[in-house]
Amino acid sequence: MKTAIVTDTNSGISASQAEAMGIHLIPMPFFIGGETYYEGKDVSHALFFQKMADGVEVSTSQPSPADIIALWEKLLEDHDAVLHFPMTSGLSSSCASAKALAREYGGRVLVVDDKRISVTLMQSVRNALTLLAQGKTAGEVRDILESESYDSSIYIAVNTLEYLKKSGRVTAAGAAMAAILSIKPVLQIQGDKLDAYKKVRGMNHAKTVLMNALRKDLDTRFKDLEMNVFAGYSGGDPALGEAWLEEVQREFPEYEVELISLPLSICCHTGGGALGVACAKKW
Repeated sequence: MKTAIVTDTNSGISASQAEAMGIHLIPMPFFIGGETYYEGKDVSHALFFQKMADGVEVSTSQPSPADIIALWEKLLEDHDAVLHFPMTSGLSSSCASAKALAREYGGRVLVVDDKRISVTLMQSVRNALTLLAQGKTAGEVRDILESESYDSSIYIAVNTLEYLKKSGRVTAAGAAMAAILSIKPVLQIQGDKLDAYKKVRGMNHAKTVLMNALRKDLDTRFKDLEMNVFAGYSGGDPALGEAWLEEVQREFPEYEVELISLPLSICCHTGGGALGVACAKKW
């Protein structure tokens, strides 16, 4: 069977990477100052964070159902099946929307809900390519990846609570007190939930918490699995990411750590200056 793979920029995959991988990428739409922009198409990370710094309102949106259907139908002209990878159903309704649309295609479009976002979703797409190359069917790939949904982990230290306050995840009073005390929340994504992990004083302490949390996961939950390790950051300055990559690589010398600029769907809530670490099982 010939199977096409579709995902969106919530995966952290760029257009050039998607082309090199032979997959199909949907740019995620965003509202910036009331106007619609598309990640990686007409809004760069630098422009996005400049708009944020200027106080322009930003918010997430979903791909148009018409655009998704048009892509699927085009791919099904010369593919037997499509594997569609949206972000986790726990953080967005885009997965449920895609599943509803896929019911009209008689099993030829399979939506993979493997509870992933950002680099862990990227790793799922890579794993799908490997499994297809091994001769697995689209259905087998979906079932394998969904059964391994929780073989991944993300931790993010947020430099500011301003945007979590705007989204209603933190109260105004809580954000003000955190700013006064220099409190940096560390968040975790384990499967389909975004939860608080710890609250610490200062970003240096937060970095230590990130490293320790990931090391614990690698040494316990995932000790018998082959894992990839990632470093992530938010902001328009690549130097921030490179410096963070060096720190994470020193802490995990046994892994070849990969760097990613966090997708804008996450940055809408974290703002700039966020740092993250993650791991995911690789095939």
